[in-house]
Amino acid sequence: MRGVIFDGKRPQAVDDLEIRDPGPGEVLVAISAAGLCHSDLSVVDGTIPFPVPVVLGHEGAGVVEAVGVGVTHVQPGDHVSLSTLANCGACAECDRGRPTMCRKAIGKPRQPFTRGGRPLYQFASNSAFAERTLVKAVQAVRIPEDIPLTSAALIGCGVLTGMGAVLNRARVDRGDNVLVIGTGGIGLNVLQGARIAGALKIVAVDSNPAKESLARQFGATHFLTSTEGVKDILPTGAHHAFECVGRVELIRQAIDSLDRHGQAVLLGVPPATAEASFLVSSMYLDKSILGCRYGSSRPQRDIALYAELYREGRLLLDELVTATYPVEDFEKATEDAHEGRVARAVLTF
Repeated sequence: MRGVIFDGKRPQAVDDLEIRDPGPGEVLVAISAAGLCHSDLSVVDGTIPFPVPVVLGHEGAGVVEAVGVGVTHVQPGDHVSLSTLANCGACAECDRGRPTMCRKAIGKPRQPFTRGGRPLYQFASNSAFAERTLVKAVQAVRIPEDIPLTSAALIGCGVLTGMGAVLNRARVDRGDNVLVIGTGGIGLNVLQGARIAGALKIVAVDSNPAKESLARQFGATHFLTSTEGVKDILPTGAHHAFECVGRVELIRQAIDSLDRHGQAVLLGVPPATAEASFLVSSMYLDKSILGCRYGSSRPQRDIALYAELYREGRLLLDELVTATYPVEDFEKATEDAHEGRVARAVLTF
């Protein structure tokens, strides 16, 4: 079968992958579409260390092909959006409703794929850049069949992360003021999360002025090409500042833009050894710096919620899919995503 692998030197599309049958508690999914997320590119450039060879991809949707023993919530033929959380469902963190903190969800990667008899790792417990992938039952969330799978694919990472950061982690409230630094796939979902939450002023910052129209469509009330003008719009600062790029100087700018009792939420992923600085004295007015993993999401609940918001016309998905590519054109999709020509490139099978 076809897929995109990374061998430690370069990513490439191949057509000779194999995958095992589902075991107990597992679901085999025929992938229809998969979003090209910055995290996939971060594996290739080394920002996210990951063992190789690996089948890339982690933002996908498709149709259930087979289920293992004990799986009852989905069945063959169901349309599903996939999460990356292979949480156990039985530990203290899962029981508290915090599956993103389950240590088994961040554990040793599995190797359900083979190529030429050699095992390949699964990225983010998902590997959506393959015609078929194998996930734990908890990762497959059934969605209505009237949602295009090219759009549904984006729910499993970009939407969960951006929307979740607003609604679950920051808990943006009606009338709050929000600053969003970076309007890529994650930033756009932060913008629409802030809009849905009822934020009053939503300031988008991106160095690329061509992104203004899309940012405003998703919820931005103001658009700037740097943070220098933020105080003109929010004189006392932002209640919530989201850094969606992964650069330490932008993290500092997010922190410096906060109002009293404000909070900076870190969503971008800088290199693993990166260190950021801030003025300690600036934090004593009840300010906070919040990390956020995967939007602090509960995928079985949140994916279903976002699917319904999409069906009601309140959550934008189709507008994110600015270009689709057959999996064989992975290099072109990567180039367009890297150069910022598309909001989200989607690979199709």
